[in-house]
Amino acid sequence: MLLSVALGAFGAHILKERIGEAAIGTFETGVHYQMIHGLAMLLTALFAAKWGDSKRLLWSGRLFLIGVILFSGSLYGLAVWDLRWLGPVTPLGGVSFLAGWLMLALEAWKAAPRAGA
Repeated sequence: MLLSVALGAFGAHILKERIGEAAIGTFETGVHYQMIHGLAMLLTALFAAKWGDSKRLLWSGRLFLIGVILFSGSLYGLAVWDLRWLGPVTPLGGVSFLAGWLMLALEAWKAAPRAGA
């Protein structure tokens, strides 16, 4: 999350003058998703402390990290260096985010107290 704040400031204060408006929007999207999924990784760690370690929580955190690298990283490359070959990588990061959220939801479902239990 520290890196996403630093990259956001870099984008707002340095890149904004050097790349076009569309590219800065792409860059900001990468920062936004990186921050959200940094929080998701913290949430996953808190749930592991509360519910105990599990493979689902471990994979949830891993998938969030993989998603940040693929999704946000590819958007940074597209925005700053116009590396168009990274375009197809971005959806892979999105799928990683979705899978991470699914793993977290499944673990929450498993850990939730049931009525009558």
